[in-house]
Amino acid sequence: MSQWKLAEGLDAGVTELFADLDKVFALQGDWITGDPLSEVLRVEHRGVRYYVKRYWAAGKGLRRWLGRPRVKAEWQNLKHFARWGIPTAPVVGWGQERRGGAFHRGALITQELKGTVDLAEMAKQGDPRLADPRWVDNVSRQLARATRCLHQHGFAHNDLKWRNLLVDESGDLFLIDCPTGTFWWGPFLHYRVIKDLACLDKVAKYHLSRSQRLRFYLQYRDQTRLQGSDKRQVRQILKFFEGRE
Repeated sequence: MSQWKLAEGLDAGVTELFADLDKVFALQGDWITGDPLSEVLRVEHRGVRYYVKRYWAAGKGLRRWLGRPRVKAEWQNLKHFARWGIPTAPVVGWGQERRGGAFHRGALITQELKGTVDLAEMAKQGDPRLADPRWVDNVSRQLARATRCLHQHGFAHNDLKWRNLLVDESGDLFLIDCPTGTFWWGPFLHYRVIKDLACLDKVAKYHLSRSQRLRFYLQYRDQTRLQGSDKRQVRQILKFFEGRE
């Protein structure tokens, strides 16, 4: 059984290009990346680029047979972001096919966010914007709001790394690529919150000052100074990856 949907308001050419899973899996374009589970192609139509992520496995380990397929998690999570007001890449097409009740293949198509670059690439290239305190503060506030919003909904990204954070030429921030994010509760949520914040700080500690990193945490907490519980949480964040780098 095949389930495939397209976003509303697409022009006829795009609708025809991505009409069903057979056409999506027959597409050819610029190969971007791939792994044992999936691959990403970039396809252009009338000057607009689209990223086509094609899956042929539901996930790793038990996820191959049980639970939500990785592709379904990814499109549902991006839709959560949009619903919560967190800027992300527009979802154009999504769906999956099952055979004999088991996952067979699936795909997610997003529209390009023009003029964007991920923060990890900026750090790698030594982008001068990372040395501009006003630019950093603007992006920091956006990221703090987005991260706080996720966690307030009981949701953890689980891969909140600089490579999954895009910024455009105006300094607007977008969150992308979230196939392993999900909802948690109690101590499980607490652990995942620490992991999200530690993932962000893993690169930040090499490119931002201690005061900028502390300011981000206070922005995330929506506070002007640290409380006792905050100090304990900061220690947990700083120690999360100790011995694993």
